[in-house]
Amino acid sequence: MSVTLSDTGLAVERHWQELASRRRLYTIGGVLFMIVAMSASLWFANESNAGKFWDRLPHVFDFIDQLMPRDGWEVWRALFDLPSPYADGSLKYDYPEGRVYLTSTLYVPEYIYKMLETINIALVSTLVGFALGFCLCFLAASNLVTQRWLRFFVRRFMEILRAFPEIVIAGFFLAVLSIGPIPAILAVSIHTVGALGKMFFEVVENADMKPDEGLRAAGANWPERVWFGIVPQVMPNFLSYGLLRLEINVRASTIIGAVGGGGIGEVLRLSISRTHEAKTLAIILLLLLTIIGVDQLSAWLRKKLVGEQAFAFGRGD
Repeated sequence: MSVTLSDTGLAVERHWQELASRRRLYTIGGVLFMIVAMSASLWFANESNAGKFWDRLPHVFDFIDQLMPRDGWEVWRALFDLPSPYADGSLKYDYPEGRVYLTSTLYVPEYIYKMLETINIALVSTLVGFALGFCLCFLAASNLVTQRWLRFFVRRFMEILRAFPEIVIAGFFLAVLSIGPIPAILAVSIHTVGALGKMFFEVVENADMKPDEGLRAAGANWPERVWFGIVPQVMPNFLSYGLLRLEINVRASTIIGAVGGGGIGEVLRLSISRTHEAKTLAIILLLLLTIIGVDQLSAWLRKKLVGEQAFAFGRGD
């Protein structure tokens, strides 16, 4: 059965078809633009690459083949600093040499000790970044600070802190303070202040201002209004962002370690450059287990801090 549309209905139908045609045109144009841009980028990268990307692409799995140890148990021997039956006096199988002795017999395996150092860098950096970001975020929130020049200055300051990647900041401190964990802590802390400060003040700007109005009516000053009216609302989100940043900082500390910032990244770079298969796989396994552990711990802590009810949706309860 055919339906006859009125003049208004026909006009609406024509307008809808025009919008649909325009949307299809934009979609096709966007896809073509992405294809052209990606092709041009790949061509430029291939021409700029010293080893010729397309020529070396078939050999990409050669590195995986080079990582295969002669014995699967070598990975565990390297991880726990156990003697290797293939020891020949070279650095490739000198696993017990890296032990960190706590007593005459009790020791911590080298890679586990280095991983603890990396976690320590990430933890200290996160605490410092959380504390400073917490202090700065309230000065950057438009619902708490009326002075535009102050908000502008604090926001630009935090933008500068997070503008440079951690590895760039670490390179500067490594040149000044020499190699070690201190430059890594400074670099990760600086970037964390800028990153957490931005997320924090956005949370503050979304806070309910009714408690602030009540405290203001009762004669409370600005610090009291912030501490009693805003902080209780935003602290669960602050802690959740802080735990998320801890996960990110573990990865960042590993990367910085590869350029002299201490921790597990340094020994990983050395093992790869020396083609020590078992050591490289042991470090990669330890990194994977650590990241999974930190992720699960952070998820558990967030659930405890925010509350079980925030995670109840979708369980089918």
